[in-house]
Amino acid sequence: MSELAEKLAKLKEKAESQLKESGVSKIDTALVDDLVSRMRLIVSNKDAILVSGTDPKELETVRKNFVVKKLGVDDKEKGEAAIKKVAEKMSGIKQKNRVAFYYMVQKELGK
Repeated sequence: MSELAEKLAKLKEKAESQLKESGVSKIDTALVDDLVSRMRLIVSNKDAILVSGTDPKELETVRKNFVVKKLGVDDKEKGEAAIKKVAEKMSGIKQKNRVAFYYMVQKELGK
């Protein structure tokens, strides 16, 4: 297994663990795989694969770059509400995995 494949596998494993810890009982593995594959270019950057649930600038970046650009949800209040809810659900996790965070936001928005 290549170094990249190993890092992606660890990222997926951590995401699934955090999803379970956050109360997600039925995980859509196809969605997790899709989100993990989107992280190919940043998987080596530890800061980039984590989300700060308390940093307003970080959460606004998630809204603009993921909720609006990737999911097509232009309703700012709806996007912010989904992100806030996920941040609250994951508040007990110190280092929030970006794949798990995005997964939960996407599910919260019904996408």
